Amino acid sequence: MSPRERRDERASELRPLEFLRWAWRQLTSMRTALLLLLLLAVAAVPGSFIPQRGVDASAVTRYYIEHPDLAPVLEKLGMFSVFSSVWFSAIYLLLMVSLIGCILPRTKVYAKALRTRPPRAPRNFSRLPASAEFETDASVSDVLAAGRKALGRARVDVVEDGDSGELRAEKGYLRELGNLVFHICILIALVGVAIGSLWGYRGNVVITEGEGFSNTLSQYDEFSSGSLFNADTDLEPWSLELDDVLTRFYVEGNNRGAPRLFRVTGTYSEGGKDRGDYSIEVNHPLSIGGEDVFLVGQGYAPVLRITDSSGKVAFDGPVPFLPSDATYTSTGVVKVPDADGDQLGFQGFFLPTAFSADPDEPSVSVFPGALNPRIGMNLWTGDLGLDDGTAQSVYSLDTSKMTQVKDGDGNFRIDLGPGESQKLPGGGSIEFVELRQFARLQIGHTPVVWLPLFGVGLGIVGLSGSLLVRPRRTWIRARRDGSRTVVEVAALDRVPRDDLPADLDEFLARFRAGLDDSTESRERT
Repeated sequence: MSPRERRDERASELRPLEFLRWAWRQLTSMRTALLLLLLLAVAAVPGSFIPQRGVDASAVTRYYIEHPDLAPVLEKLGMFSVFSSVWFSAIYLLLMVSLIGCILPRTKVYAKALRTRPPRAPRNFSRLPASAEFETDASVSDVLAAGRKALGRARVDVVEDGDSGELRAEKGYLRELGNLVFHICILIALVGVAIGSLWGYRGNVVITEGEGFSNTLSQYDEFSSGSLFNADTDLEPWSLELDDVLTRFYVEGNNRGAPRLFRVTGTYSEGGKDRGDYSIEVNHPLSIGGEDVFLVGQGYAPVLRITDSSGKVAFDGPVPFLPSDATYTSTGVVKVPDADGDQLGFQGFFLPTAFSADPDEPSVSVFPGALNPRIGMNLWTGDLGLDDGTAQSVYSLDTSKMTQVKDGDGNFRIDLGPGESQKLPGGGSIEFVELRQFARLQIGHTPVVWLPLFGVGLGIVGLSGSLLVRPRRTWIRARRDGSRTVVEVAALDRVPRDDLPADLDEFLARFRAGLDDSTESRERT
């Protein structure tokens, strides 16, 4: 055979069925499962520092504004929806398949091991990591009986033949059971999370004091759900009224300006029946049916009234301004679709505690509490884009088809405090009627939420068992030599440990105490 033929023979290609078997063995190996678990953890990292559309769509919008070049690239990579992206789902499914492929064969092997009796003793005990030998006056039967008692709850087989006998013991079967339980619980947690993703939903809504909310799809500001969730039939029928938003901030010390208390109160009803009052705080949600209502944000909603040149009210209501920093400097937009036949757009900011050291410099907010609230806005006219039927955010203003209004000093600017009004160019006015607060609520439904928690809790128990339980085999061999009985003892850990000799000494102490006579020993370790 030529060298080339020998190389071709060694490097023969796998047939399709053989290749599939090889790929399945690689996928279902424990090494691959651990790699996939690590890869899943790494893949989840971007979702912790990149805003997610299903959690906070307004944050994604701000990210587009702040990073106009990077945001489209991240969008194509699915970074704004990490946990529902194709690549994350692929890792998730591969991990589940790999775990199933690991668990089933190991369960079969473990079931077989449970039916297997302890193995016969090796011929030469001195070759084992820990062994000992001693002589006693006790009979072979008494030695084996004392050995069985000293071993406790280990699985024991005793073979006795006249003047000799052998005891075979094995314990630590719970170690592999703990391993299996741990991997099964990982699978349970993954299944629970998958069920929650497929049949669950999450939505956000901004509610101003004095307003209400009904749990219908049209009233959500942001809404995302699993592919198997039907919003028309699966949303629970309930509603709530928001009466008061209570906020408290630290006013002195190193924590000055830090939030101290956020609480919203009001009344709610379920299924058309009044249920009473509610109070929601951070990490203390309101549970209605199978859904939870969380308080995830708070801000200010100035009530603005805009009139046209004829005195007709074109807009009258609260406008939520979204906080952008720790002092609650907030941005907001007002869209007026008809004022004397024109479309007006107001864009600007709200300062809870406005302060300026120099009258010629713009004011800034120095405290998140509303101690000196001021609104500063610019005015635009033109096409708001409301007539083409395209959905748009109420928190952003598209000025591509609009013109900024100017006055003699440049751009026209609005500067108002509560109770103040200002004339608009061309007639009309804008008035800061009063200041209210709004609450940003997140409403979510996660079916079988207990399943992942159960899997994690039981998995920790299984992992603890796999780490603490010591699988060990112990052999005792006894033979009669004249008037004395020679006893040989050996132990072997199936998971190597350095403390085996010390453990054997403790076992020998219990063993000899059970024989209840004087012994001479010759230990070998």
